[in-house]
Amino acid sequence: MNDRPTLWQRVFRRGSPVASETGAAAAAPASQGEVRPLDIPSNDPLLAYVTSAPGVIEVEKLNLDSPTLAALKAEGIKLTLPLVSQGELIGLLNLGARMSEQEYSSDDFRLLNNLATQASPALRVAQLARQQLAEAQERERIEHELRVARVIQETLLPKEIPDIPGWQLDAYWQPAREVSGDFYDFIHLPDGRIGVLVADVTDKGVPAAMVMATSRSILRAASERILEPGDVLARANELLHPDIPAKMFVTCLYLVFEPESGRLTFANAGHNLPYLQTEEGVVELRATGMPLGLMPGMAYEQKEVVIKLGESLLLSSDGIVEAHNHNREMFGFPRLKRLIHEHSGKGRLIPYLMEDFNHFVGGNYEQEDDITLVMMKRRGTETSVPSSQTTQTRTLGDFEIPSEPGNERLAARQVLAAVESLGLSERRSKRLETAVAESTMNAMEHGNRYDPEKPVRILVQRDEGHLRVFVFDHGEGSSIPESTAPDIEAKLQGEQSPRGWGLFLIKNMVDELNVKSSDDRHMIELVFNLEPIRKLR
Repeated sequence: MNDRPTLWQRVFRRGSPVASETGAAAAAPASQGEVRPLDIPSNDPLLAYVTSAPGVIEVEKLNLDSPTLAALKAEGIKLTLPLVSQGELIGLLNLGARMSEQEYSSDDFRLLNNLATQASPALRVAQLARQQLAEAQERERIEHELRVARVIQETLLPKEIPDIPGWQLDAYWQPAREVSGDFYDFIHLPDGRIGVLVADVTDKGVPAAMVMATSRSILRAASERILEPGDVLARANELLHPDIPAKMFVTCLYLVFEPESGRLTFANAGHNLPYLQTEEGVVELRATGMPLGLMPGMAYEQKEVVIKLGESLLLSSDGIVEAHNHNREMFGFPRLKRLIHEHSGKGRLIPYLMEDFNHFVGGNYEQEDDITLVMMKRRGTETSVPSSQTTQTRTLGDFEIPSEPGNERLAARQVLAAVESLGLSERRSKRLETAVAESTMNAMEHGNRYDPEKPVRILVQRDEGHLRVFVFDHGEGSSIPESTAPDIEAKLQGEQSPRGWGLFLIKNMVDELNVKSSDDRHMIELVFNLEPIRKLR
C-alpha cells in the first residue's frame, strides 16, 4: 500500500482491544480521533461470522442482522481483520477508507493477512500482561484491605491484660488467616467483679471476622446490663439469631469471677470446656447450652465454682486441639488435658502449652484454625504475704517480671510508678529504686537461674506506717544467706567469694530487710517507714 488508512495510526496508538466474556471487542473511531472499544455481544451474528471467516473481511459487502455490523458501517469502517491466537478470536483490526479514496488491492489484503499473523501473538501477550497486572493490583488492594481489617480487629481485643491483685491472667490469640473469628475479652463489672469471655465464630476469614465484631459488641452490651452469665448468653442469642448468616453460629464461654473470694459463675454456649487445674488433677467445668445464633428461645445452664489458692483455669478455642502434625495426628483434648496436669505451676501455662504445640506440629506448619487461649491463676500460698500486717493494708501493685538480664530496671520503674501517689522524696525514691533493682536481679539470677519461664513476682503494699515491697522467686535448695558486711581485703585476696555484696547493699537502702526461704521459694521483704496515715482510700 502506498498510502496509509485513515485509522491505522489511531488503532495502534490507542492499543488493540481485548476479548471479553461476552465476545470479542473491536476498535471503533471516536469523534475526537481516538479509538474506543466496541463490545460484540455473544449472540451477535457478526461474532460467528468473523470467527469462521479467514482473512480480511470487507464490511460493506456483509449483509447480517447485526447491531455491531451496523455500528461499524456507521463509523466508516471498510475492512475488518480478525486477530486469532491459538484458535481464539482476541480482537478485530478495523480500517476506514484509504486517504487516496482508492479501493484496497489484493496486495493490501496479503499485507494485512501477514500483519494479522504477526500481530495476533503479540496482542495476546499484551492482553495477558495487562490481565496479570490488573490481577496483581487487585490482589494488592485486597491484601491492603485485609491488613487494615486485621488492625481494626486487633483494636477490638483487650489492649492489656487486667492487673488484679492476687491473680495472674494471660492470653494468646493467633488467627489462621489475616483476620479471625476467635475473640476474647475482659470486662470490668460493678463491685470489682471481672467478666471473661472467649468465643469462636464458625468458618474463618472475612465473614467470620464480621460476625466476630458484631458478636463482641452484643455480648459486651448484654454483660453491662445483665448480671448472670446464663442470662447474658440468652440475650445475645436472641439478638444474633435474626441477622447471623446462614450456616454460621458462635460458640461462647462467659464467666464472672470475684477476685477476693475466687467465686466463679459461668455459662457455656457450645464452647470448649474450661479446664481447672487443682491439686487433685484437672477438672472439666461443664454447663450445657446451644451455640449462639442457631435457634431462638434458648436457655443456658449456669454453674458456680470457687478457684482456690494456687489453682488455675484455662479457656481455649478449638484451634489448638484440632491441629494436625505431618502424620495427620490430631493434637486433641487428651493431650491438652495431660499437659495442664503435668504443668508444675511454676512459670506461665500458655507458653508451656505453645512450646509443646509447636513441637507437635513441627516446622512449616500451616495453621488450620484460629487459636485463642486465656489463663486465670489464683496465686498460691507459697507466694502469699506474711500475716503480721495490719488490716489497714492497701495493695499498690502486684506484677511479674520475666527472669531475663536487664529486667531489674523494668521492675524498679514499675514499683516507682506504683508508689508515685505516696510522694516520696527524691532520696527515698532513689533508695527504693536501688533496693528493688538489686533484689530483683538477685531473684532472677540466683533464685530463677535466669529462666524466663520462672518469673519474679513483685508485690507492693502500704499499711498504716510502712511501704512494703515483696520480691518472690522460684529458688530451690539453699536458703538466702544472712546479710553481713563484706570483708574487702578477704575478697580481694580470694579468701571469700566475690559475691555477697547484694544483701548488704539492699539492707543499707531500706529501713528493714526480711528474708524467708522454703523448699521451692525465696522471699525478700523491703520495708520503708512512712508517716502514719489515718485512713486508706
